[in-house]
Amino acid sequence: MRVNGWLTLLHGRRRPQLDEAAWSEALDLPVFAGLTAAEIARLRTHAVAILTGKTFSGAAGTEVSDDMATLIAAFAALPVLELGPKAYGDWREIVVYPAEFVHEADEVDEAGVVHHMRHIRAGEAMEGGPMVLSWEDVAASGGGEGYNVVIHEFAHKLDMMNGAVDGLPRLPADMRVQAWAAAFSAAYDDFCRRIDAGETGDIDPYAAESPAEFFAVLTEYFFEWPQPLAAAYPAVYEQLRRYFRQDPLRRQERAHHDLATP
Repeated sequence: MRVNGWLTLLHGRRRPQLDEAAWSEALDLPVFAGLTAAEIARLRTHAVAILTGKTFSGAAGTEVSDDMATLIAAFAALPVLELGPKAYGDWREIVVYPAEFVHEADEVDEAGVVHHMRHIRAGEAMEGGPMVLSWEDVAASGGGEGYNVVIHEFAHKLDMMNGAVDGLPRLPADMRVQAWAAAFSAAYDDFCRRIDAGETGDIDPYAAESPAEFFAVLTEYFFEWPQPLAAAYPAVYEQLRRYFRQDPLRRQERAHHDLATP
């Protein structure tokens, strides 16, 4: 892996242990609000499986502690609460940078010309390879505001399980590709039109970058802040609800009602 134009030196590949204090702190974040005791127990089982099934490496001077890895695993376990961590595939490594990093890649334009590009990234999921995360962005995730770099990059891993990285993950037998494509295509076209027209809304404009980014960003919103997603694109919300077998909108509404009830 090349970042910043030089071979990145990794610090101590290891498999961390779940940190109890970090786990308790993670569960207090808004993204986990409304989970039942049984769901929390399953979330923990999946988080432990992720910790034991992946190696964690620090880069650019970062040493990945147990509490850091625990937060990453907690976030990663949420999308696969009902699917199980095997849904992510058999890749092995998570690399953690202290903050955003530079990703270099060759890109071919419509004329067939190759351009060497440098992109600032908060995360990167490499097909068949490792995942790279900015710790600064991981720590800023989970606040219920639509942003979660871990969920975003793990959504890309789910997308990759169906071959092309195109916003279509491997669907269960009771879902139809045609219904998924119809919901996502209509929503993506509408979202891009709104962005091109200069309209602002609650959903991150980065979702217009490509169908793959649209899926990843909307997965962030599905778990972190489902209200604007369900309001703007209810058909997409329904497809995600069926795919993940979770209903974060109802879960968060129930949590808010419980807090308001004396």
